[in-house]
Amino acid sequence: MPQQRSLIVLGLAILLGLVAAYLANVYLGGVEKKQETVQQGNIKVAVARVAMEFGTEITPDKIRLIDLPEGSVPQGTFASINALLPMNKRRVALRPIAINEPILSTNISGEGGRAAISAVLRPDMRAASVRVNDVAGVSGFVLPGDTVDILITRSVPSLQDGGPQQITDVLLQNVRVIAIDQNANQNAEQPVVSKTATLEVSQVDAQKLALGQQVGSLSLALRNIADQVNPVVETVGLEDLRDGAYGGGYRSPGPNYLPSAPRGWTAVAGGGGPRKKRNEVTVQIVRGTTNTSYEVRRHAGF
Repeated sequence: MPQQRSLIVLGLAILLGLVAAYLANVYLGGVEKKQETVQQGNIKVAVARVAMEFGTEITPDKIRLIDLPEGSVPQGTFASINALLPMNKRRVALRPIAINEPILSTNISGEGGRAAISAVLRPDMRAASVRVNDVAGVSGFVLPGDTVDILITRSVPSLQDGGPQQITDVLLQNVRVIAIDQNANQNAEQPVVSKTATLEVSQVDAQKLALGQQVGSLSLALRNIADQVNPVVETVGLEDLRDGAYGGGYRSPGPNYLPSAPRGWTAVAGGGGPRKKRNEVTVQIVRGTTNTSYEVRRHAGF
């Protein structure tokens, strides 16, 4: 009886070993077949042998060919050096290209082309330059590829006496910087104090920038690229230049706008804003359901 049990156990072990060997053989055979299929589907792709910055001329010594699975090749690649540089035509990089990165047709100029800002603009967009300095340009920390808000500071008529008053508005939001001075390299890391910033904007926004530079001064405010555009922007005036003081809702004078009169002033509709009325204030006295207003003279400390 013990001998029969041992034989049964041995037989089961042999059977399980055979099943395991069969499954392993099937698995390895499938992997080899898959690898053969992948190798048969490889195609040549031109990649960068060295890192290339914006404006770098692409030459054969800066290119090499590698094998990539056909299903993993991005659109716009080149299968040979002759396809990339036909008849030794000149091409340049329009964007930084890293080592071993596939060279795409969208990242280089056309045959005989040159590095141009117009080639990196998105459809229906314009490149507009604005004057900046070490303050307006965020001390040189604004670099190509960053996004900024454009602030405009200008003079408008005051609500009180019609004289000039300085205010600051948000002119544009979430604008992409495509060049600083003549540098369009998006891999730039060192801050540089510049004189001009070239921005990617729509046609109407380009008109706003041109007009804004004539009527006021423009400043850049560096923003996080992941921030969303704020649908409500505010205007800051001289009365807000105190810590924690912001009244908000600044409005320029107009024919249908009647500002609230401060103490000692009387607002007159259609008369160009509030007028002072002999140092008087209005006092309302309620008697039962009757409401009576009196004009009283101000005294010291009132």
